[in-house]
Amino acid sequence: MASASATLLKSSPIIDKSEWIKGQNLRHPSVCFVRSHPTSAAFTVRASSYADELVKTAKTVASPGRGILAMDESNATCGKRLASIGLENTEANRQAYRTLLVSAPGLGNYISGAILFEETLYQSTIDGKKMVDVLVEQNIVPGIKVDKGLVPLPGSNNESWCQGLDGLSSRTAAYYQQGARFAKWRTVVSIPNGPSALAVKEAAWGLARYAAISQDSGLVPIVEPEILLDGDHGIDRTFEVAQKVWAEVFFYLAENNVMFEGILLKPSMVTPGAECKDKATPQQVADYTLKLLHRRIPPAVPGIMFLSGGQSEVEATLNLNAMNQSPNPWHVSFSYARALQNTCLKTWGGRPENVKAAQDALLVRAKANSLAQLGKYTGEGESEEAKKGMFVKGYVY
Repeated sequence: MASASATLLKSSPIIDKSEWIKGQNLRHPSVCFVRSHPTSAAFTVRASSYADELVKTAKTVASPGRGILAMDESNATCGKRLASIGLENTEANRQAYRTLLVSAPGLGNYISGAILFEETLYQSTIDGKKMVDVLVEQNIVPGIKVDKGLVPLPGSNNESWCQGLDGLSSRTAAYYQQGARFAKWRTVVSIPNGPSALAVKEAAWGLARYAAISQDSGLVPIVEPEILLDGDHGIDRTFEVAQKVWAEVFFYLAENNVMFEGILLKPSMVTPGAECKDKATPQQVADYTLKLLHRRIPPAVPGIMFLSGGQSEVEATLNLNAMNQSPNPWHVSFSYARALQNTCLKTWGGRPENVKAAQDALLVRAKANSLAQLGKYTGEGESEEAKKGMFVKGYVY
């Protein structure tokens, strides 16, 4: 028993980028049978052969001054982004925009991981290089969105559940072979709709099953139960719901033998509902959020990579900075999509001559959040565009 625990908990150095894509033969998890007493029943301890690699990958993504670029929008959602700048939703246009993102010079100084949509994982840049290879050259770990989206949850109060467990084991194995080293599964909890005990339990169980399957395939699972900003509730109500959600999530993660040292979390910050009249300051958001983390998140978890959830670019950065004004047991950082890409996308506008300016805009936001992860962001010199809120009621990802 002691040797199995030592294997699971063994700390490892940061993973070398050359290790991310080796095309290794898939390894099968080993199972260790242990008896606590000759007359007692046997039980099993899951000791995945990927344990050391999972720890290395998680530590790499959770490295100082860096965070995650979430660019895993589905083709439909990417189409909405492109439509906002007058572009048609074609593979060529999606490829051009994703090329712009992954090839921004020096992006790896601020970004440690990039979450990709399946199309992007297998896609090449407009110059013919694999997107995955471009990321690795930038010292960025490739990740992959593996859930299949939200559908109505029968028996609930108009709530949702996340599908995608069917066939997940074979898909994650294939994604590992293609170069992915971490995965993401997003489910949501709605405060205006309850949340019902059924919806919370379904969200937690789905996340736990996904996490266990991902680890067995060598992928570090990002655990993301997003508590939606929709509603006019105050910050105390958000805190109350978040406590319940995270208690349930970690209960089922433990029930499924998920190794905490080999996961990353992508939670919502604790904020008032988007339609609440009482707005919270960055310090209030930090105080509530850190109190939640200390009550619910084991220090074995290496990284907390916050989602922005419709906050403005500046608001998301200010709140992150406030959380890093004193040491934390975990790496407290970011996994932003719109809060990194909004100004970049509008600057590009689909025009080849604007690519450099758009990449510069992306690097400005990435550097700002890098500084926020270190607690050194000041907010000086931010554009008016970066201060605009991006909340969309009933937003479909």
